Amino acid sequence: MAFASSDRVTVDQHFGGSEGLVVYDVAPGQADLVGLGTFIKAEWLGESARVGLTGTEHDKVLVKLDFLEGCHAVYAASIGTSSIRRLMMAGIQPIIVDSGHAIIDLLNEVSLALVYGGLSWVDKARARVMASAPPLPPPATTSHRLMASLDDLEDAP
Repeated sequence: MAFASSDRVTVDQHFGGSEGLVVYDVAPGQADLVGLGTFIKAEWLGESARVGLTGTEHDKVLVKLDFLEGCHAVYAASIGTSSIRRLMMAGIQPIIVDSGHAIIDLLNEVSLALVYGGLSWVDKARARVMASAPPLPPPATTSHRLMASLDDLEDAP
């Protein structure tokens, strides 16, 4: 899961305009920092163009979507409707929280949801992961000698 954050401690940025994304891998009782994305601030030029590093048209959301590949959710202080659609199409749940919300609190919330449920996006993400996981290999062939008659009871150790 990812967080739009300038300080790596709180969710304090708009998703599309965020200059930093912090990515954690979360399991029950544990969260591991697995990625830090920094992005160049894009300036608004009009309806369809944004200035990037080279001064050419630049899709500020596309680079973030590429960075978030494999994430199940992104928390931000605000997310525009176009970005919400694009995140959902990429299989990433957009979540808007109050600016200044502590990332550690959100990590704890997800950790508990992994154990007890209660967050629908976590349940959906878990189901997607389970559906895409390779099937378990068949068990090793095991042979058991079974009883064929009551007389076999006398022979049992």
